[in-house]
Amino acid sequence: MAMQTTLPQDVAARPSARPTNPRFSSGPCAKPPSFDLSKLAGAPLGRSHRATEGKTKLKAAIETTREILRIPDDYRIGIVPASDTGAFEMAMWTLLGERPVQMVAWESFGAGWVTDVVKQLKIDHSVHTAGYGEIVDLATLDYTQDVCFTWNGTTSGVRVPTGDVIPADRTGLTLCDATSAAFAVDLPWDKLDVTTYSWQKVLGGEAAHGMLILSPRAVERLESYTPAWPLPKIFRLTKGGNLIEGIFRGETINTPSMLCVEDYLQALDWAHSVGGLEGLIARADANTAAVTRFVAAQPWIDFLASDPATRSNTSVCLKFTDPRITDGAAFAKSVAKRLADEGVAFDIGGYRDAPPGLRIWCGATVETADIEAMLPWLAWAFETEIAG
Repeated sequence: MAMQTTLPQDVAARPSARPTNPRFSSGPCAKPPSFDLSKLAGAPLGRSHRATEGKTKLKAAIETTREILRIPDDYRIGIVPASDTGAFEMAMWTLLGERPVQMVAWESFGAGWVTDVVKQLKIDHSVHTAGYGEIVDLATLDYTQDVCFTWNGTTSGVRVPTGDVIPADRTGLTLCDATSAAFAVDLPWDKLDVTTYSWQKVLGGEAAHGMLILSPRAVERLESYTPAWPLPKIFRLTKGGNLIEGIFRGETINTPSMLCVEDYLQALDWAHSVGGLEGLIARADANTAAVTRFVAAQPWIDFLASDPATRSNTSVCLKFTDPRITDGAAFAKSVAKRLADEGVAFDIGGYRDAPPGLRIWCGATVETADIEAMLPWLAWAFETEIAG
């Protein structure tokens, strides 16, 4: 008779159900559920992006973005290189310096923008920071100056609860890194002068391409102000004091990947199929609600974001609270590895600069059923690690 193997009394039974798609990475993120490589067959590969077909595809990407995100007609939308990082760097290097700037950060990427201004551009500035899990009160800022901030802190799981505090009659510009918020939040365009994001987040697009969205006020700044520092070609948005309008019609600064463009167009089509912006937000909210129910039922885990009003509905960051854990970083790493080894959750370790914990992507391309199937495995992994 075979011996029966038993688990320690405090370890839950190993779950049987598994996520259909265990990809919960915070970037590049899960592809849309409808993704199929064969659907990219229409990409104009081996063709110039300046040929009619290429320009048509690029313009379609811009205008469909405008439609789904409800971007005003007088805002410019450009496809630029180097993902969200390239887009936000381009904005800072071309727009800042005309007046003092307030740099706002509550996680690592926002802190990176602070470094650029303080150590590279060296312009008149003030810095406003909050620790991981907290947020800077945007109502306390001086909007006669320029303001740079991140809407959704991907590495902290903290997002701006509302843009209502940004004054409509501000005289400075607002520069917003919205890379984990676009398509998951109804962004208040009248409060944002520069907005950037990458394709690889909420729509699960491919990396290396960024989006730069400019209000009329930002365009006016570009055409009336010349920075004191030289600009590399890849950052130049004006020529002879005038905006290079072609950039915002799909005539990109450098050569884009037309395969990635085709993939983005397919993701935008999928976004239409789930109800546009409202549908995308609803899907992300449902995923986050599943995690919220789980956390509420467990005494050993909590959100990194202390205030429910500021909790991200995309990059959901969690921390372990069990007093038996003596090395938080090692424990979180072991839990994430166990889940990856089981093939039920890939890439959910917290960001390297963030407090120890987990980060579960809950954006719209993730199915709620997969979140719900993964969470019992998380409980099992926790209890298994605690039991040793």
